Amino acid sequence: MIRLILLTLLTLSIATPVNASTAKIYVWRNEKGELVYSDTPRPGAEEVTTKPGNVIKSSTKVETQVLDINTKKIEDDYQVVINHPKDNATIRDNTGSVYISGSIKPIFKRGLKIQLILDDTPHQKPQTHTMFSLRNIDRGEHQIKMELINEKGKVIALSKAITFYMHRASAN
Repeated sequence: MIRLILLTLLTLSIATPVNASTAKIYVWRNEKGELVYSDTPRPGAEEVTTKPGNVIKSSTKVETQVLDINTKKIEDDYQVVINHPKDNATIRDNTGSVYISGSIKPIFKRGLKIQLILDDTPHQKPQTHTMFSLRNIDRGEHQIKMELINEKGKVIALSKAITFYMHRASAN
């Protein structure tokens, strides 16, 4: 109950602009005997005397027209970059495993998805992060790309194609 009262008072004090020199605070005890503070007087309430607060007056006029108070819109000019593997890299792994990571610029917004394209074929389903782990990739040359897809399923950005070579040791 006390928390609710204090939370209400805090909310009121933040939401209501008050001139510190004219604000009055009143205190009383409720039915449970708890102290209640308010800016509205009521029967039995006592006015709380406070010390004057620190007030700093500006000696110069602040020009508010130059302040940028508009919210920034995130531009939808996306770029997709594959960070790993590097172009023309050779991956040596007898299991055919490849770790792929990428990045999105300027920011990966909610609702966007990434589709990995392996050898001109979509690999699995689009996902919400830019890390992929491929297993049992055949030896030889492979090409990967990443497509950034918006909420409507439209491709809004495409990475540069990266070529890598899978080297798997042979028993022959």
